[in-house]
Amino acid sequence: MKNLLLTCCVVLSGAAQAQQATDRVAPETATNGQLIAESAEILAALKSKADGQPVVAENWMIAAANPLAVEAGAAILRTGGSAADAMVAVQSVLGLVEPQSSGLGGGAFLVWYDAASGELTTLDGRETAPLAVTPTLFQNDDGEPLKFFDAVVGGRSVGTPGTPALMAEAHRRWGRSPWPSLFGSAIALAEDGFAVSPRLAALVEFDAERLARFPVTANYLLPDGMPLQAGKVLKNPAYADTLRIFADKGEDGFYTGPVAADIIRTVATAAGNPGVLSQLDLAIYQIRERAPVCVTYRAHEVCGMGPPSSGALTVGQILGMLEAYDLAAMGPSNVDAWRLIGDASRLAFADRGRYMADSDFVPMPTKGLVNPAYLAERAALLAGEMALTDIAPGNPEFDHALNWADDEAIELPSTSHISIVDAYGNVLSMTTTVENAFGSRLMTRGFLLNNELTDFSFRSHSDGVPIANRIEPGKRPRSSMSPTIVMKDGAPVLAIGSPGGSRIIGYVATSIIAWLDWGMDVQQAVSIPHAINRFGTYDLEEETIAAELQEPLEALGYKVKVRGLNSGLHAIAIGPDIKGGADPRREGIALGE
Repeated sequence: MKNLLLTCCVVLSGAAQAQQATDRVAPETATNGQLIAESAEILAALKSKADGQPVVAENWMIAAANPLAVEAGAAILRTGGSAADAMVAVQSVLGLVEPQSSGLGGGAFLVWYDAASGELTTLDGRETAPLAVTPTLFQNDDGEPLKFFDAVVGGRSVGTPGTPALMAEAHRRWGRSPWPSLFGSAIALAEDGFAVSPRLAALVEFDAERLARFPVTANYLLPDGMPLQAGKVLKNPAYADTLRIFADKGEDGFYTGPVAADIIRTVATAAGNPGVLSQLDLAIYQIRERAPVCVTYRAHEVCGMGPPSSGALTVGQILGMLEAYDLAAMGPSNVDAWRLIGDASRLAFADRGRYMADSDFVPMPTKGLVNPAYLAERAALLAGEMALTDIAPGNPEFDHALNWADDEAIELPSTSHISIVDAYGNVLSMTTTVENAFGSRLMTRGFLLNNELTDFSFRSHSDGVPIANRIEPGKRPRSSMSPTIVMKDGAPVLAIGSPGGSRIIGYVATSIIAWLDWGMDVQQAVSIPHAINRFGTYDLEEETIAAELQEPLEALGYKVKVRGLNSGLHAIAIGPDIKGGADPRREGIALGE
């Protein structure tokens, strides 16, 4: 078998897309005479990604999912802004140019390393369930779960957005630039227009039938009844107006007043599937600061977002179980290494399905799940030579005696990740989402509303036993988002995260393994062909060297499926210099100086 390390960057569709982008220098002229095209810096960053090389810098670095968003954040960092300032600029542009993935109508989790204090903390900007929800929100008249898209499309699935509050809170805590100055790039792009990317155009075409259900959404994404075409200059004056209100009034301009009223009206009047979000839900929304969840791996501390995210716990469990095994000696082309990784993931996902939910609402054995003794006990199950035949949740130390049933929630991929290191030494890792592609498909004031409530279990009980991730008023749905900062001797050495639904956990864990165990640089680590196992079937990334693992894994007893695996990893390694990597499967870049 070819060596995976040597071929880690061969992801044909993504690399080809990046190379095509570097070759495209056919700008269109916007109304103000500015060129809507990649700058020389963007073209250089795209070429670096296509060549499989990290971007290297001395002072600051940003990696995110769209070149225009990265450029907006870079402009803030160049003028002395902090990573929190740059995040606000990046998120504002992402909501415009990548609306299928994140935006003002969604939620986010943020992990922050503060250089001045040396402390690590996290902010929870997850959406909340409206106060008026009932346990049967996603069930039919017979008490059976609705079909997924019957629940998703419309107002029923919309939770209280958290991203605007998170942007404002991060700026209050760590911002250096004036708040209104952070929205200039996004407002200009919304008014003057931006070139629709091939990815956005393809996703609009794929989802055209659902997008067509609501006139405001259809008028924007399906003009004249036809999907947007790549390269079309698209303007969004309604979004520019919303950003002006946000820039002027802060989060109050979003959660109260005309913007809030339009959100409530849009949800309540969604034809065929109205929701129950209220003005009170918006008015009482709050960001939660939470302690990070950290697990020791190879003399590093891998730290991320705790409940209601399952990300740090599940990534931490995977790595904690693998601590006892010498993956470095095995190397990335050794099938036994992938057996260990795959079964550690399956064991962690079993615990995830049983125990993990919003710990503000349900007792959770958070400490017990990452206790070294418990992880060593689970790791002992990996000692054989074949795939595990029986996977079940473990029994972590619990400070109470509740019994949970296994969750059945579906989590589909449509998310974005931002990693930033600023000139002051602060590090930000933030994953941001509207959940499914284009969220609820409801659009108001120039942005899409989330469908985050479908991350709850559609059932409240199983065989009379409550499900931890059931829907409840004010509760935050479980997430797989895994924004991560890896620490060494008290200092940050890696910021990483990805979109990808529940596969986010595997994408982040294997990239950390590639970087720490297999000596890959940060660009190689985010480009490594994917081999992901969550629930028993081993997913191998098509058109990559990972597909050659199919027969060896099947011989070990796995079911295997070769398929597209479209992560969107963005990572920054911090050492004597700063190195950034952007996933070649998507259109993002890393940029630094």
